[in-house]
Amino acid sequence: MRTETAGDGPDAAAFVEAAARTLEGGKGLRARFCRTAWAAVARAADPQATENDAVWDVCASLEVFQAAALVHDDLVDNSDTRRGRPSAHRAFEAEHVAAGWSGPAAGFGRSAALLLGDLLVAWSDDLLEHGLAGHSAAAAVRAEYARMRRDVTLGQYLDIAEESAWSVNDDAEHATRALRIVSLKAARYSVEQPLLMGGALAGADAAQREALRGFGHPIGMAFQLRDDVLGVFGDERVTGKPSGDDLREGKRTLLIAWTREALAAPGRRIVDELLGDPALTRDQIESLQATIVESGALARVEELIARYGTEAEEALRGARLDAEATTELRALADAATVRSA
Repeated sequence: MRTETAGDGPDAAAFVEAAARTLEGGKGLRARFCRTAWAAVARAADPQATENDAVWDVCASLEVFQAAALVHDDLVDNSDTRRGRPSAHRAFEAEHVAAGWSGPAAGFGRSAALLLGDLLVAWSDDLLEHGLAGHSAAAAVRAEYARMRRDVTLGQYLDIAEESAWSVNDDAEHATRALRIVSLKAARYSVEQPLLMGGALAGADAAQREALRGFGHPIGMAFQLRDDVLGVFGDERVTGKPSGDDLREGKRTLLIAWTREALAAPGRRIVDELLGDPALTRDQIESLQATIVESGALARVEELIARYGTEAEEALRGARLDAEATTELRALADAATVRSA
């Protein structure tokens, strides 16, 4: 890409470099799940199987798509930081100011970040197609990739819709709606689909696909629930985002649904009045955190995370998958669900 845009001027070059910077840092979990699923299936048939370029290209495409999703996610959430640095739209805004350009800097920043995310999606597609060229599993991998993109987009929409729609929905439905968002927005996208793509590359049969799916979906659910906990209780020095950021953004997560279930009407009104206020003070954040803990919602979410881990473990039991790679899958599951960032 740098070579292709070399003659397009300094602004284009700077834009490409901004896209490249979004790939720095992160856990690389999606690529690692994809590669390990490939190993679990391929080495069950041939212990000496080694990764080819197709595997690495597909893994890379997942991480580039994740970078795109984060750029757009920060726009939707109006987040100022990502991984301890300014989010893309804030970085573009600052560059606009520093360069002395005309017009509103904030509007430029948001527009540039929207286009940056689009460029990253295109890069992801390019990598996927490069890796799948002539591959016998191309159709199967493309189908999983397409479903992943549809699911995460729908899940993101339901996430922002819930921030507005919660007040007209029955309180008893909030937890179910929150879990539906977790499944679409994260579980399938972050774990299940990368596993199935890796398995497809290795020629997984129906039983192996079912084992990977049965492992991947609950781990993906636990992964997002852990993210929701960190969004409320995480240490900014570790997560790279302000503690309590999800409370300021008004995220209607399972934590909030179960907190409200446990409160009487006056307590619910207080939570609803505070949640989503971008100007929440440190004291107000701590008050909401205490309410969530005292309601028992945090303990319930932790118990659910543990149950999802047990369900995932059961899915691997007796599966025809390489033992070493299966051990690695378990380690990845721990990294996704037992973490502080």
